[in-house]
Amino acid sequence: MTVQQEPALDYDVVRSRRKTADIIVERDGGVLVRAPLALSDRRIRDIVESKRYWIYKTLAAWRDLNASRVLREYRNGEGFLYLGRSYRLALVIDQDAPLLLKDGRFCLRRDIVESGDQQSARAAFREYYTARGRDRLAQRVDDYAPKAGVKPRSVDVRDLGHRWASCSPKGDLAFHWKCMMAPQSIIDYIVVHELCHMHQPDHTDAFWNEIDKVLPAYRERKEWLRTNGAGLDI
Repeated sequence: MTVQQEPALDYDVVRSRRKTADIIVERDGGVLVRAPLALSDRRIRDIVESKRYWIYKTLAAWRDLNASRVLREYRNGEGFLYLGRSYRLALVIDQDAPLLLKDGRFCLRRDIVESGDQQSARAAFREYYTARGRDRLAQRVDDYAPKAGVKPRSVDVRDLGHRWASCSPKGDLAFHWKCMMAPQSIIDYIVVHELCHMHQPDHTDAFWNEIDKVLPAYRERKEWLRTNGAGLDI
């Protein structure tokens, strides 16, 4: 009798000063194991094997959620999200800034698109979200930090790859510029999530209890981000 071997699971490992290991499926579909510094490779493999069914189930859900990802063409009338609302794109010739939001539309300089360089058009949106995110996210951190009982050292907005946000051991917070495409209630959830990591670095019950103290309705916001996060893109 031939015994069928389970296919190998590809995953990356990041070790840090944490107490427990957890597994996440990132926004690009990669599997990441976050592990304590002293945890052996063999023990990590055992943990991954014990979670094989959950990983396959989560990857299947990820594929379903990403099946409707929109490919941008940067043409008149295309919709772009800002703070949860969709604004139509207008290509214009009479403005100095690459991109502005005015009169209920995103106004993008036509020459950027006509050059055929979509990366430049994408960069204009990325810089717009980043610039406005620095003020808004810093303000939301200021609003929620006292409620969470923490004092972050710094706040930044930049490209974080497949993470929505991060919190360093020293209290430096960083947020992905794509957060600015989400509704304010979701931005607040992301902010509180990172602030509570200053109490609890791992996603343990104690961590979620910290979030619950500040945002009792966090579960709905967490589910919204899981379901709609793939659509927050340019």
